[in-house]
Amino acid sequence: MLIGSLVAITLYGVMNLRKKTDSRTYLMGEKELPWWVIGFSVMSTQASAITFLSTPGQAFSDGMRFLQFYLGIPLAMIFICVVLLPRFSRWNVQTAYEFLEQRFDLRVRTLTASLFLLLRGLSSSITLIAPGIILSTLFGWPMTLTILGLGGFVLIYTLIGGSEAVSKTQVQQMSIMLLGLLLANVLIFRSLPNDVGIGEIFTIAGNEGKMKVLDTKWNINERYNIWSGIIAGFFLFLAYFGTDQSQVQRYLSGKSLRESQLGLLFNGLLKVPMQFFVLFTGLMVYIFFMYEKPPIFFNPNVENQVYEQSDKQYIEQVRQKQGQLHDSRLALLSGTLSKEKAAMVRMKSDSLTELRKSAIKWSADHGIATRSKDEDYVFMHFVLHYFPHGVIGLLLAMIFCAAMSSMASEINALATASLVDIYRRSVAPDRNEMHYLRVARWLTLGWGLLIIAMAIVATPFDNLIQAVNILGSLFYGSILGIVLTAIFLKSVQANHVLVAAMISEALVLYCFKFTEISFLWYNVFGCLCVLSVSWILSKLWFIAPKIQAQ
Repeated sequence: MLIGSLVAITLYGVMNLRKKTDSRTYLMGEKELPWWVIGFSVMSTQASAITFLSTPGQAFSDGMRFLQFYLGIPLAMIFICVVLLPRFSRWNVQTAYEFLEQRFDLRVRTLTASLFLLLRGLSSSITLIAPGIILSTLFGWPMTLTILGLGGFVLIYTLIGGSEAVSKTQVQQMSIMLLGLLLANVLIFRSLPNDVGIGEIFTIAGNEGKMKVLDTKWNINERYNIWSGIIAGFFLFLAYFGTDQSQVQRYLSGKSLRESQLGLLFNGLLKVPMQFFVLFTGLMVYIFFMYEKPPIFFNPNVENQVYEQSDKQYIEQVRQKQGQLHDSRLALLSGTLSKEKAAMVRMKSDSLTELRKSAIKWSADHGIATRSKDEDYVFMHFVLHYFPHGVIGLLLAMIFCAAMSSMASEINALATASLVDIYRRSVAPDRNEMHYLRVARWLTLGWGLLIIAMAIVATPFDNLIQAVNILGSLFYGSILGIVLTAIFLKSVQANHVLVAAMISEALVLYCFKFTEISFLWYNVFGCLCVLSVSWILSKLWFIAPKIQAQ
């Protein structure tokens, strides 16, 4: 099932494509995509393997609070459809940064494109690392071989077919992802005890503190609350969908402005429910392990190393204590869950959680290092140990399809920005189309190989999905600020926005290094810093005359 899905998608992407004769068609396609293909393509680009590997673990450990992170998506989609997309369409641009040269100058365009290339080049390696880490650990496959195999499949059809291959294969990939997600939820539900229905799931999850979706407290240091989701999330998703070339390129391939707008709105409406079900998958796995004894370590590599290299007596004591706590909690769960019993169940659950955390810390203190958090292995552990063998391949195909769709879009976008904004504009501006088509293919190959190489040698940090979002938040605010300044602040000139962008990046990096402010707010600070500083500089009499004289 796994190999068949990968081969079928790759062959579909290669065989159903017309021969490309110029770089624009290769990078942007024929601009004939309908709204539903655009919608699935945009969703598939964002739904990387990290979504299906790390997000269930996020819900397993922290409940449904992470859903607040996505509350800003519908608002961002509306803003892009009303403000940005009509301008991109009218300007007939290939990249989100092309118009910045007309509005400011070549330096601003090059800076903004370079920030994107840095951001997307680094984060693309993390999206490829995710399935590599998990699958190599769970199956014992060499991680280098896993990354090379997956990256190779993607690179073949992206290199041959260009943007059209990416968009068309993403429809099949998204279909497999949605089917796999639905099947996973059904199978997990059927694995629960017969007397545990939907009502019991929500009751138990609420008692465990996992159903607190909305946190209305204002706390700028808290990553996930309603304010960070709506305000900071709006800025993050506005930057991601509105200025990140990997997304912009997807909807610029629509056959009309209306089709592109409908595709974005389709994504905005469907994304939050989809994330709910991904999180709910992790929540149901948590409920399952309230009845079934969970492992101390979901990462099998850690468990093996603990037994081979460390104090077996300690880990056996942990197992014994875990068994006692689990059995006493299981006894409390039988029958009607009264208020008193619910409180005792919660106490047992908290004790089990602390026991697991202490064991994980103990393993790290004894030199048993991992490349991702233990919660990242929760979903795959359940799939491999409790799913029927016949459907495991489909679930693995879901994860691989997610990784392939994201990586393909990112390689395509990196090649486009490199060619259009850097090479064609500053390196070789007066060559023929066949030359640019060859360079586009070489750039696609080069970026693909670079991403694969970085994935092999890099080590991610924190929870994988948070790692990607943190990395994006370091740059997105400045990029968004430059774009919005170009549109709304007509008095601002190139020098103003360049200085403002540098100040913005310094502010964001300072917040990241020296404060406890949640990374989601970096997007707000960065964007507003560019807007405000560039506007102030444009009003200073001793700067403005110099700019106007240029």
